[in-house]
Amino acid sequence: MNLNDIYTELILEQSRNKKNRREIDNPTYKELGHNPSCGDEITLYVLMDGDILKDVSYTGVGCAISQASTSIMVDTIKGLEKNETIKLANDFIEMIKGKELTEKEMDELGDAIAFESIKNLPARVKCAVLPWYTIKNILEEGKTQGSFTVE
Repeated sequence: MNLNDIYTELILEQSRNKKNRREIDNPTYKELGHNPSCGDEITLYVLMDGDILKDVSYTGVGCAISQASTSIMVDTIKGLEKNETIKLANDFIEMIKGKELTEKEMDELGDAIAFESIKNLPARVKCAVLPWYTIKNILEEGKTQGSFTVE
């Protein structure tokens, strides 16, 4: 089995993972992320403890790529500081745009590197980056509720 097959299996497995798919009572942030080009919608729930993302979850509908990207992102950022999370989101988005990441940056992204080859599927790029842009919007804009549309 080659690396692409392993990544494909991880994406399919994560798209069905229900562990992070839930609402958080009284979240600090709740934001809808929407991809109008294919109809993907995710709502991120973030509970902050100071600058720490104490709990993160999501609900939503969409293709396997958007759902898996969201699930993996939640696993990756839960418990991190706000600035660390923004950096990871920027690294993920840059990776999808074709930037070569350092080994350290790839290690920090963890399972999210499974989406690196999405850059070769332009129609699916917005699906993969939707949750990452949404979390950036939450943390950089500081709105407690709202919506974000990936363009």
